Amino acid sequence: MRKVGFILHPGYSPMTLAISTVFEIANLHSGEEVYDMRMISRYGGPVRTSAGFEIMTSPIDGSPLDLLVVGGTMDAIGQDVVAIVRDAPAYARRIAAPCVGALVLAEAGLLDGRRATTHWMYAREMAARFPLIKVEEDRIFIADGPIWTSAGMTAGIDLALAIVEEDLGNEAARAVGRKMVVYHRRSGGQSQFSTLLELEPKSDRMQTVLTFARRNLTSRLSVEDLAEVAHLSPRQFSRAFQSETGQSPAKAIENLRLEAARTLMEDSAHPIDVVARQAGFVDRDRMRRAFLRAYGQPPQALRRAAGGPRHNSL
Repeated sequence: MRKVGFILHPGYSPMTLAISTVFEIANLHSGEEVYDMRMISRYGGPVRTSAGFEIMTSPIDGSPLDLLVVGGTMDAIGQDVVAIVRDAPAYARRIAAPCVGALVLAEAGLLDGRRATTHWMYAREMAARFPLIKVEEDRIFIADGPIWTSAGMTAGIDLALAIVEEDLGNEAARAVGRKMVVYHRRSGGQSQFSTLLELEPKSDRMQTVLTFARRNLTSRLSVEDLAEVAHLSPRQFSRAFQSETGQSPAKAIENLRLEAARTLMEDSAHPIDVVARQAGFVDRDRMRRAFLRAYGQPPQALRRAAGGPRHNSL
């Protein structure tokens, strides 16, 4: 049995507790208590969260933990909390800090010399305040040795599913994700930002077009093709699309293809020619030019930076 401790402190953001469901479902899937979860704090007793309700905790006693989950707060971090976390490696085999919990680890010095991420709103602050940390703000989660950090909010779910995968295997993690209605566990290297979220179409008509485009990236996807899906003339469609999304149809399709290609580069060992085809680019050279325009780096550099699978033909 793996003991998981959630260390709570005044002002603790209860969003972090959402990841406990991943371990709960892993127990149900396994048919046994694989994870033994407990809420702990410095002195035990009720701890008031940032949402205003209290959670009963047990006092920290230094007993071994397989995983310690450190949540954060939107307010100033108490130095007593930092002191507790600083001692955590003595009794916790792994430490995970979703969202702004990474700032607690940073204050405690546990991220010095390591790669880490956090919510994009706080990433640059963390990089400026803690120059010994290699902050990668455009990452869903990062595992650097025994220390795990993730981006904000729901990215903690992705982090927890990755921990279950490490402990119980890929099939177990996939089963847990399905039961939680998580369509696809995002890899650690995937961007915190989504092209569809960035476009934010205002009408169902344009949302339908973008959904169609993302599902058919290997097709031509000309303005005429997309206009037909929208049941508009090409001129009406182009004008409406630009008005709703702030981008031309061609630019939006390129961004969708870039997102797909980047995910494939970071999560698979496919040769670059295969990635280009699967993402809908005409050839590898056209994809490379698109990567340089968007990211300032060729595809191979992003694969190396993400620590993704390598292929000897790249």
